Amino acid sequence: MINRSTDKLEPSLGDGPDLDRQAKHGSGSHIRSFVIRAGRMGSGQSKALKALSPSYLIPFSPGLCDDGASPTICATMSADSAHRVVLSDYWPKAYQEAPLIIEIGFGMGDALAAIAAADRSKRYLGIDVHPPGVGSMLQRIEDQRLSHVRLIQHDAVDVLEKMIADNSVAGFHIYFPDPWPKKRHHKRRLIQTEFVKRMSSCLKVGGYIHCATDWEPYAQWMLDILSAESSLKNQANGYHARPAWRPMTKFEARGLRLGHVVNDLLFRKR
Repeated sequence: MINRSTDKLEPSLGDGPDLDRQAKHGSGSHIRSFVIRAGRMGSGQSKALKALSPSYLIPFSPGLCDDGASPTICATMSADSAHRVVLSDYWPKAYQEAPLIIEIGFGMGDALAAIAAADRSKRYLGIDVHPPGVGSMLQRIEDQRLSHVRLIQHDAVDVLEKMIADNSVAGFHIYFPDPWPKKRHHKRRLIQTEFVKRMSSCLKVGGYIHCATDWEPYAQWMLDILSAESSLKNQANGYHARPAWRPMTKFEARGLRLGHVVNDLLFRKR
């Protein structure tokens, strides 16, 4: 399978001694879908994380703000401030009203950077927890002048619950999330009934959820859970052909050559 924290093909996760302890809980009551691994961080990634975070990294700051006609999100707010900062304020003014696409778990940023570079009519938000990937994506934003891309380094479940408004998102991208293949770890999978309900609430009518995985049992799991959400409609009879907007990374191409099957799923809000 493809490990999104490194974008490398690797075998299934073992049970390591700290696996359950690390994955137990995030800052809320939910079970985390990720484990922070002690991977090496390149000097370039480390420098980018330090130098570019002030420009492109949005701090995790819960709290809704009311914008009048439509709900928006309070990203930062001080008690003595007359101006309430909303999430869209973190993008250049030209993009503050643009449709919002959120990629959850962007790995090293291959797909997010390619998609954003090909479509500058939308604003993009990448959510991931792994410092090397965040550093890598920050450098891509700078090098490719992706001024319409911002990142949040935090648990996506918390972000959607506490920072993303209902009816505010045009689309979600979830590519090659950790499949947690062992049965006793299935509860740690990102795609769960309650999380899908939250994503659907965040979506505008006509907005979409696009998932891709190279782990066939997880693909069926995703298909069952997404199909059970009454507010969503499958855009295919089962799995969807890879949409033109999702690039094929070199790691995915390698997996296909090795006989892996990659399944895409595309559902839209009714």
